[in-house]
Amino acid sequence: MLNAFACMARRDVTLALRRRADVLTTVFFFILVVTLFPLGVGPEATLLRSMAPGVLWVSALLASMLALGRLFAQDHADGTLEQMALSAEPLVLFVYAKVAAHWLLSGLPLVLLAPMLGLQFDLPASSLAVLFFSLLIGTPVLSLLGAIGAALTLGVRGGGVLVALLVLPLYIPVLIFGTGAVGAKASGVDGSAHLLLLGAMLAGAAALAPWATAAALRIALE
Repeated sequence: MLNAFACMARRDVTLALRRRADVLTTVFFFILVVTLFPLGVGPEATLLRSMAPGVLWVSALLASMLALGRLFAQDHADGTLEQMALSAEPLVLFVYAKVAAHWLLSGLPLVLLAPMLGLQFDLPASSLAVLFFSLLIGTPVLSLLGAIGAALTLGVRGGGVLVALLVLPLYIPVLIFGTGAVGAKASGVDGSAHLLLLGAMLAGAAALAPWATAAALRIALE
């Protein structure tokens, strides 16, 4: 099972890297959105520090959503998804692998870039560290929950809009606690409670979301 997981994740990463424009679109969208805010609101340091957690987290959330439409669409179009469903390995294992590949390509770059972009908002080093860890814990939750929406809208016309409508309500708690952790640290309060809640969300999503996604995929294949 571990070999099947590794092969599927490696396959998805390799295919995505052959279409570098799709991967770079997510990264450049995140960079542009975060960079434009300081230019638009001015150089007031207090204002920039207060809005930084929300801007960075909302930008990461929207950038992560850009790649959801490609999560299962290509495999559904060429019949690979049907072969996965008929495989001796459980479909949920392939879902785990595809979500892991999605996070490596669309979530991890945002986690690594966010502290550097946070310097534009005059965030102190302690807040940048909390921002890094909040995104490191929270972005996998976004990928796991987004996979459910991508599976439910698979093969549906206008699926991109429907994915946004389905997953945005699920993303709100992650957004609240992610921004809350950074905001609490910036105001001198310990933000570990927010990080622990994000960790609980990650554990719950990792345990349940792939099973829901696999069930939605089977419905889409029928």
